[in-house]
Amino acid sequence: MLTRFARVSDSAALGSRTFVLLQRAAIACIAALMLAACAQPWQQFQAGQDQSTIIARLGPPRETYDLPNGGRRLMWPTQPMGTTTVAADIDASGKIVNVRQVLQISEFNRAEIGTWTRNDVLINFGRPVETAFFRLSQREVWSYRYIENNITPLLFNFSFDNTGILRATQRTPDPLRDRNFRRF
Repeated sequence: MLTRFARVSDSAALGSRTFVLLQRAAIACIAALMLAACAQPWQQFQAGQDQSTIIARLGPPRETYDLPNGGRRLMWPTQPMGTTTVAADIDASGKIVNVRQVLQISEFNRAEIGTWTRNDVLINFGRPVETAFFRLSQREVWSYRYIENNITPLLFNFSFDNTGILRATQRTPDPLRDRNFRRF
């Protein structure tokens, strides 16, 4: 009788564990569906769609730049306080080539020191949140607010010489969002 009772409690425990595992799987599926429904604006468009689809969804672009291949880059920045800029490359026929968020480290790392100019930075990232001129080094610095790794608020800085050639890049804390930054 005791062994029969042990078997019943073992099967009840096994059933309980199975139920918990099924419950966890269901919660994970629901969470994945909710995340998919919250796709970022730049993830909602496909290559080949007409440019009117993105303009209808995001509104008129705040910045537009001509590209060397005859196309255009449309931009929807959230600067000065925001940390994203959606950029859509449109071909000469008005079709979407790609849409992406450009204020992120993988995009910033494409900048070629010694080759890129102010215009290259402008076309790739839009207008900076702030510019400064450092007289001692004779460098103009453009800064862009962004979030690194979805956690850390930073400024990405592009430093140009007096001919407009990119000479250095640098990441610095965002003074508006860094808790450790103290103003005097």
